[in-house]
Amino acid sequence: MTENHEPRYTENVQEHLQQVLHLLEKHAQVETVSHQQELPRADHHEMVGAVLHKRHLAELREKLSGMHPADIAYILEALPIEQRLLVWDMVKAERDGEILIEVSDAVRESLIATMSREELREAAEQLDTDEIADLAPDLPQAVMRDVFKSLSIEEREQLRAAMSYPEDSVGALMDFNMIHVREDITLEVVSRYLRRFDELPDHTDQVFVVDRDDRFKGVLPINLIVVNEPEKVVGSLMLADTITLRPDDKADHAAQAFERYDLVSAPVVDEDGKLVGRVTVNVVLDFIRTESESDVLNLAGLREEEDIFASVWKSAQNRWTWLALNLCTAFFASRVIGSFEGTIEKYVALATLMPIVAGIAGNSANQTTTIAIRSLALGQITQGNARRLLLKELAIGGFNGLLWGGIAGLFAYFLYHSLALGVVMTGAMLLNLLVGALVGMAIPLVMQKMGRDPAIGSSVMITAITDSGGFFIFLGLATIFLIN
Repeated sequence: MTENHEPRYTENVQEHLQQVLHLLEKHAQVETVSHQQELPRADHHEMVGAVLHKRHLAELREKLSGMHPADIAYILEALPIEQRLLVWDMVKAERDGEILIEVSDAVRESLIATMSREELREAAEQLDTDEIADLAPDLPQAVMRDVFKSLSIEEREQLRAAMSYPEDSVGALMDFNMIHVREDITLEVVSRYLRRFDELPDHTDQVFVVDRDDRFKGVLPINLIVVNEPEKVVGSLMLADTITLRPDDKADHAAQAFERYDLVSAPVVDEDGKLVGRVTVNVVLDFIRTESESDVLNLAGLREEEDIFASVWKSAQNRWTWLALNLCTAFFASRVIGSFEGTIEKYVALATLMPIVAGIAGNSANQTTTIAIRSLALGQITQGNARRLLLKELAIGGFNGLLWGGIAGLFAYFLYHSLALGVVMTGAMLLNLLVGALVGMAIPLVMQKMGRDPAIGSSVMITAITDSGGFFIFLGLATIFLIN
């Protein structure tokens, strides 16, 4: 009876992480104890420490060998730099290329920095050409030259093609590892052809049908090959009316197509109608996840994905851009308040009510922005309906301004026994919520018009506008109706 040494893949990555942390902790304890032993017994303790050290590392290496590259990538991202590099040294010689593809950009940078030119070349050679293209921006030019030399002529052309497309295009997601057949052969020939493979490419739910010039004709689902008679001709069974993608299509449009039509794979066809590659659902899911993470970071004003265990200096730099902008807007807001110092001195209650006006409008504007960004991502906002949606958001802002402004006005009236102050509070809330609705829709639309990500810094800019606008409106109305 032979033993099965195949990796034992499971989905409980948190359990894996805890087990790895436990082994790393035991390893660290042995090292600490061995360094603290008294000299007369140093040789004995050194021997015991070496045995325990090797045993813990062997357990850790065995644990890692049975894990999926994506799980190892998750664990590497969750470890401090010292422990991360220790784990990386144990796994990188076997599956370093696969793991480098899975980790985040920030963590990948820290791992690549520890690898030699030869190690990086070997890691890249483990990957398909489309995966090498994903890794290429992080590799030194000398390594990429070595990789190019090691590829066949066909693979070099594929790599050049993959690297020529923008990151947000279908071409950047494209996979060249696919199966295609001619339309004039029988299913028996197709079956014999498929049996020649050791294994089919991942996510092969259909084979692509082409003519003699590699022009795309249709798809032949695998299930049709199985259930039909061997003498059937491919052309009589293929599906000609199917979803196709172009290399220069936007990747988010492809993601929408996969979600809408429940696709597993889709052919990529160039402008001449020739089949050049395919896109698979796993790549689309990775793209969607990356875009979602990017949107979250952009909303917070972060420049890029951050390694949580990076140095204080590097993490601080990542946050500077929008913090600097936020500081400028805060100074501006303070000057708005400063210009109404006389009003505040005469009516101190205004100072306690100002944050309410700014805070409610900021929250409302962020809700509007979130809806706008999502709708833009789904392609639901067009030039034809943008104005209508803007008017709708203004109507919502007006309704909420009257409702919640009225409640805030009543609160101010009962608290300070001033009807005029209650009216000013209601009016300021109404006007600032209208401002929030306007900027909440306008900022994402303008950013998209400029060719930028609609989510970049939206939260920071909205907070700045609604704060300054709220203070100006509230204090301005107070100056008119309460002081003059």
